Amino acid sequence: MNYRRNFTQKCLSGVAGVLVAATVLLGGCSNSQAGQQQESGNGIPAAVASSEVSDARNTPVVRAAKAVGPAVVGITNKAVARDWFNNPVQVEGAGSGVIFRKDGYIVTNNHVISGAKEIIVSLSDGRSLSGKLVGADELTDLAVVKVDANDLPAAEFGNSDDIMVGEPAIAIGNPMGLEFQGSVTSGVISALNRSLELDDRVIKVIQTDAAINPGNSGGALVNADGKVIGINSAKIARSGVEGMGFAIPINTVREIVDDLMDDGKVTRPYLGVGIFDKETAGRYGYILNVDKGVYVENVTVNGPAYKAGIRRGDVILSVGDKETNRVGDVRNAVLAAKVGDTVKVKLDRDGSTVTVDVVMEAAS
Repeated sequence: MNYRRNFTQKCLSGVAGVLVAATVLLGGCSNSQAGQQQESGNGIPAAVASSEVSDARNTPVVRAAKAVGPAVVGITNKAVARDWFNNPVQVEGAGSGVIFRKDGYIVTNNHVISGAKEIIVSLSDGRSLSGKLVGADELTDLAVVKVDANDLPAAEFGNSDDIMVGEPAIAIGNPMGLEFQGSVTSGVISALNRSLELDDRVIKVIQTDAAINPGNSGGALVNADGKVIGINSAKIARSGVEGMGFAIPINTVREIVDDLMDDGKVTRPYLGVGIFDKETAGRYGYILNVDKGVYVENVTVNGPAYKAGIRRGDVILSVGDKETNRVGDVRNAVLAAKVGDTVKVKLDRDGSTVTVDVVMEAAS
């Protein structure tokens, strides 16, 4: 099932708002008296300020918010669009990001900064800084932004491979724009390794019921130890559906971020074919009469598939050891390989089974 229509990828704007708790010191009260319980005129004990917080109040959610909250930023995307008369107009959208290095490196979603002419980063201390795009990866919906600052609060990444269904999950971000900057919601890890299909690409995500709203995109999903285990990315927005948010696992984020910081892009292998499965063929008004496999509609001349002998009309049955009955199956199998790997591709060619060796090359 393609969830594209069911998704609201979050990216809204606003201005940072801060709630300030004011402590009122009454005249005639010395330092020693300030720590004692006072009574109001009706005999009811007045509230007493205390620096001590009970264990009941100092929950894992509180500690996680203190640890990671300062590292979560707002990101405003200033882009140029065209109005009905084809005149250029400036539009703004906003999302969230997470500082992961003290010298100003921030991870966010690609869709938060896509098309930006200007990027403004709003820090938790109230400063607004100009951001520079280091690199972006549309396939995983991740991007890295850099601000010119040092000694910033940086979040610690955890290990998304050892998280468990049912453990606490805390989402920190800017729902509905920067007016609600640094909002914290909590829930649990609902499921692991969910596969969501967007535009014929499949991404692996963590599912949580911690509330994720427009503007949370690029924010942090945190465990009870105060470590970031995912980057919030999407939610299912459909009537009758609640509590289904998704985050990109932090171990995936690490790999992509490393590539973006090294090269500004992610280098991946490609097969060099245009393919249809039954569903994608139906979108274009075609009927695909195959029981299994994916039909090859065209082949890139001098691409990896072409060099291996794959031609139009072949049906790809498997790539490596993975069966391929959908377009997403082929893409995932190819992306699981590395540039330079030799991968066996099994084909149905005019009713006969043929296996060819494809040497993976880097996509340009």
